[in-house]
Amino acid sequence: MCGRYRVTAEIELQAKAVRMRFQLAEARWNLAPTQMAPVVRISENGLDHSMMRWGLVPSWAKDQLGGSKLINARSETVAEKPSFRSAFKSRRCLIPAHGYYEWKAVSKGKQPFHFQRTGGKVMCFAGLWEQWHPHEPEGNARPLETFTILTTQANELAALYHDRMPVILPEQKWGDWLNPQAKPDDLKTLLVPFAGEMECWAVTPKMNNVRFESPECAEPVEVQANLFGDQ
Repeated sequence: MCGRYRVTAEIELQAKAVRMRFQLAEARWNLAPTQMAPVVRISENGLDHSMMRWGLVPSWAKDQLGGSKLINARSETVAEKPSFRSAFKSRRCLIPAHGYYEWKAVSKGKQPFHFQRTGGKVMCFAGLWEQWHPHEPEGNARPLETFTILTTQANELAALYHDRMPVILPEQKWGDWLNPQAKPDDLKTLLVPFAGEMECWAVTPKMNNVRFESPECAEPVEVQANLFGDQ
């Protein structure tokens, strides 16, 4: 799964089909579910970016409370699941990130690890977005826009820590994922473990707290040699 990630304040996407640069108010070192995050999509005006809440709320939901549970969508079943199948057909997006976190059970609880593309190059997760309208709108209440991150089986590196990982799309596939004319079978071929170079390291347990927001979240730390011995 993917339950936390980070993104720098300046985001630059350079691919044949997706070229854009935009600035966030601040870097996010410990981005968590229900928080706002940048999303890249194709709208009526073409390619654009928006801030959306992490945790998908289906358009048909009675309320928005369930969104905190739908932070990830399994790529193997996303086309069939009622919560995701409509968005999979027509509301796909890219989720820019510069790293994500995963936890491994150890002898003294869980140790967080930071994963990124080698050298810290920007990555884009495959995502879906939805727009939810209150059934009884009050005043000029705006519709709520939310997103979820697709996951797949872990690649060789990630599998050392968890059996799942976010779907990280190679640059040459960004446009394919956003293409409104893409066929479902072609989209499914994109939902595979990332084959590019990655690196990871242990980070401070302080970032287990969603309120801890600091560059320290992604800084390497040493762990005890016997930390993984008694599980």
